[in-house]
Amino acid sequence: MTYQVWHKAGAVLLAAFCAMGAKAELPPVFVLNSLDANVSIIDPDKWVETQRLATGKEPHHLYLTPDEKSLVIANALGDSLTFVDPKTAQVQRVVRGISDPYHLRFSPDMKWFITAANRLNHIDFYRWDGKDLTLAQRVPTGKTPSHLWIDSKSRTVYSTMQDSDELVAIDLATQKIKWRTKTGPMPADIYGSPDDKTLFVGLTGGTGVEVFDVSGEQPKSVQIIKTGAGAHAFRGSGDHKHIYVSNRVANTISKIDMGTRMVVDNYAAPGGPDCMDVSADGRYIYVAARWARKLLVIDTVEKKVVRSVNVGKSPHGVWTLHHAAR
Repeated sequence: MTYQVWHKAGAVLLAAFCAMGAKAELPPVFVLNSLDANVSIIDPDKWVETQRLATGKEPHHLYLTPDEKSLVIANALGDSLTFVDPKTAQVQRVVRGISDPYHLRFSPDMKWFITAANRLNHIDFYRWDGKDLTLAQRVPTGKTPSHLWIDSKSRTVYSTMQDSDELVAIDLATQKIKWRTKTGPMPADIYGSPDDKTLFVGLTGGTGVEVFDVSGEQPKSVQIIKTGAGAHAFRGSGDHKHIYVSNRVANTISKIDMGTRMVVDNYAAPGGPDCMDVSADGRYIYVAARWARKLLVIDTVEKKVVRSVNVGKSPHGVWTLHHAAR
């Protein structure tokens, strides 16, 4: 056998070993245990909890920094942010003095970091320089701001008011409220269509998702999509056409076609399904079972739970770096 053949064979073997190593080194799945003040770190190969990472009090949601080097965990009652390496789950730093960060988002233009103070009834706008946060404005909103959404052009921030049944739009440049409108009972998560013309709002106090046309100067409620009791959190399926919504009371997850605004599939998700992530190939939903203290893995092809991992009290946010497009 010639040197060239040996060299080629060696390269093939090396690639195979690298591929095996890459599979074994998939980044962990993070599950926030809101009432334990920690995070369960899940091995996505063996599907076991490998450690508990301490955070501040009541971690509810998490978000990746624009440079993808840090996962930011928002500790609402701890008034702090925990920055974690998304690949190794090592704590990088803790930022204190952040007022009640319940929900959080970076703007698509990477200039703003925004938090919803759920118990304090305001939304905070921080300037982001790639490392540090500087509070620019605090906007009083309404009763219990819950979830945030920012349009693709970084012009408008939308937030639900969980206890005053409202949807509020805030101009990002001026940090002024543009409008507010009534919603169905207990609005929670929000998801915007790719063209920024439509918002989907989960009605946790109802049985479906309220659809708003936000293409004009004032919003219009155009439809309620019946999904199940306690419609709460959204996650894109990865194809930019469909979204999942967890129905926390009905113990199901519904798949919605954003174009037709119809439910096209349903999956059983026992234990109070809440926040979700989706595997990189789009096949599996990772969902926190809020009341059962578990992370569930749902196979969307077989339409059943294929993994169940014990985690902490009141699991909420779920995230992994190896995920489908959002």
